[in-house]
Amino acid sequence: MAGDPAVRVVVLRSEGPVFSSGHDLNELVDGDADDYTPVFEACARVMEGIRLLPKPVIAQVQGLATAAGCQLVATCDIAVAADTAAFATPGVQIGLFCTTPGVAVARSVMPKKAMEMLLTGRPISAQEALEFGLISRIAPADQLGEQVTELAQQIASASAHTLALGKSAFYQQIEMDRPSAYQFASKVMVDNLLADDAKEGISAFLEKRQPVWTT
Repeated sequence: MAGDPAVRVVVLRSEGPVFSSGHDLNELVDGDADDYTPVFEACARVMEGIRLLPKPVIAQVQGLATAAGCQLVATCDIAVAADTAAFATPGVQIGLFCTTPGVAVARSVMPKKAMEMLLTGRPISAQEALEFGLISRIAPADQLGEQVTELAQQIASASAHTLALGKSAFYQQIEMDRPSAYQFASKVMVDNLLADDAKEGISAFLEKRQPVWTT
């Protein structure tokens, strides 16, 4: 997928009342550390794979997203939810704190709201998720697919090289202090300017025509 030029945007979606309920709890009983560790390591690889993928990833959330499912939503670059969707980190209610989902949720939601979700396990509505930064936008349930497709098409119209460079730089600079982030981002912008697609895009804008991307 990463190297396929035909794939410009990835959309994660599911059908039915649940977007993702996270881990299968049947895998998390009657085992030991050797059994459980690979489960969480695999989950972390999936989440980091989304972040490191040089393509924008959109979560199309039609229903309930809980535990690692909520983690998945928080990990995606953009999340669009139906107005009927809900989100929760309910592990605390069964004696298993959602610690790994908290990594992604705490990086999307303000800390006190993240802690409320983690400590209570209470589901929040799509409106609350939007207000607290877990999702990007809300769509009426019967328009969710159409709106996500329009968004994906808009993003896909840009240069693939520029999208990949920008996504990578965003996640790197956000972990830095502000002066370091500006220094890093300035270098990235210089590198970006030297790329063929930036030259083409700027020329097309000045010449009032549509750009023809190399990627």
